[in-house]
Amino acid sequence: MKRLQLNALLTLLFLSYNHLSAQKMETAKVIAFVNVNVLPMNGEGLMPNQTVLVKNAKIQKIGPADNIRVPKSAMQIDGKGKFLMPGLAEMHAHIPTPRDGDDTRVKEVLFLYLSQGITTIRGMLGDPYHLGLRKQAEEGTILSPRIYTSSPSVNGNTVQTVEEARTKVAKYQADGYDFLKIHPGLSLEVFNAVVATAEKVGIPFSGHVPLQVGIERAIDAGYASIDHLDGFLEGLVSESADVEMNQNGFFGYNFTEIADVNKLSKLVAQAKARSVWFVPTQTLMTRWFSPTKPEVISNEHEMQYMPSATLYQWRLNKNRMLDDPTYDVERWKAFVALRQKIMRNLHRSGAGILLGSDAPQVYNVPGFSIHHELKDMVEAGIPALAVLQSGTANPAKFFKQEGKYGTVEKGAAADLILLEANPLEDISNAQRQIGVMTAGRWLTKSSIDAYLAEIASRHNQ
Repeated sequence: MKRLQLNALLTLLFLSYNHLSAQKMETAKVIAFVNVNVLPMNGEGLMPNQTVLVKNAKIQKIGPADNIRVPKSAMQIDGKGKFLMPGLAEMHAHIPTPRDGDDTRVKEVLFLYLSQGITTIRGMLGDPYHLGLRKQAEEGTILSPRIYTSSPSVNGNTVQTVEEARTKVAKYQADGYDFLKIHPGLSLEVFNAVVATAEKVGIPFSGHVPLQVGIERAIDAGYASIDHLDGFLEGLVSESADVEMNQNGFFGYNFTEIADVNKLSKLVAQAKARSVWFVPTQTLMTRWFSPTKPEVISNEHEMQYMPSATLYQWRLNKNRMLDDPTYDVERWKAFVALRQKIMRNLHRSGAGILLGSDAPQVYNVPGFSIHHELKDMVEAGIPALAVLQSGTANPAKFFKQEGKYGTVEKGAAADLILLEANPLEDISNAQRQIGVMTAGRWLTKSSIDAYLAEIASRHNQ
């Protein structure tokens, strides 16, 4: 009997979710956040006691609560003592594709991002399916963050000749991908052809730094973003160290002790001069690559939203890493500290930093992992305001969409998070969400929790 009741409840939740994901925002409806503290992220400081009016998926008005008239027909959300900020961006996301025509997991992952306040995602391993998904998100026919998508991987196996580079880069641009995703393995000659063709047809490129290219050439080539701080540790190794670059290990881990930090200022200045952005994905290092045993991380609350087969593979992957004879806890600590130093120097130089966690990589659950990344960036010594801007205003600047989203200001997209407490005082407050608004749709914590419970039940039967 209990089983039948549970199935009935899950069916109701599923139908409710499908209805919510299909409906569009009522164009005549106004939603008002009343008497709320606003964190605009556009250079203005904290704005207390504001009223924010939302209509047609955009911020219609914002101003002191005493000066803004709220229409009688508006849906009012009490903001007293609460904090309103822009939705976050996950700038190194991965989006699944349907399995045997079943897109259930795709919808789950998109919802997991939204459930934690992520209203924009940059998919870093593209597929033709993602182009259609992006269109559905734009039209509001699915419940999803705003989507940017890379091309399929450009790497040493998929692009092996200059001619292949020219052909595929032109095709990916014509297909409508937002940017190229660079992976390791490209020869310098092929990489140069990729760059030249990308410039010719007008498509940016981001991602990894192939070993044969190196960080200095990569920066000069004009990457839109370099992710994971890839290539930095290798770039800090002096020629006198006399090492083989292909012995670098996980993002240069094996070169931790021989990295010359005196070379860092030159690299950082070069990056700033070339306007290259960086997505550190530090949580990869503090979770997947950490000495923490997999059974400890596997028991975290957020793991219930992942398929059991995925959790099994994650445990195998992490145990394999910990069993590697080159893995050393003290070196890991030094490796993390060195990456923190790189992040601090990039921030202090004024180089652009973007928020991204590489979800769903090992033990990075979509949505939830971005809050680990926020914490890791603060622990690296970057001020909380700059960390929050890396996931709000900065992505809009990166995509040349300033004022259109990522800030709380008139005319911007109504992608918002209502919080119980100020994340500038404690970055973990960014997870204390009362509700999330995506393109003007208001998702309460109770509705979010209800669908999260359905996802968990589906993976824990």
